[in-house]
Amino acid sequence: MKIKGMKELQNQLKNMEKAAKELNGTHNIPFEELFTDSFLRKHTTFTSFDDFENQEIFNKYPTIEEIPDEEMDQFVSAKTNFSNWDDMLGEASVEYAAKKLGF
Repeated sequence: MKIKGMKELQNQLKNMEKAAKELNGTHNIPFEELFTDSFLRKHTTFTSFDDFENQEIFNKYPTIEEIPDEEMDQFVSAKTNFSNWDDMLGEASVEYAAKKLGF
């Protein structure tokens, strides 16, 4: 018995395996790749990364890493459906990985 589509499925699985290997380890992913426009529209009051990064909180500090945790958590809680920055960053990372894996 021959099942149609097995070759295509094997190729998809190989691609997923390759992507999973590439995702393994620690990576520095630019925020604009994590916080895509679709992610921001789905989870925040913003429609684009430009809209997101042009908020006052990001202009007050030289880098996003220098924003005090409490201030960033308050911003995220007020402007997104996340309660804090870690939750938002975590979900963005999960969605980024899922997209890279082809889901």
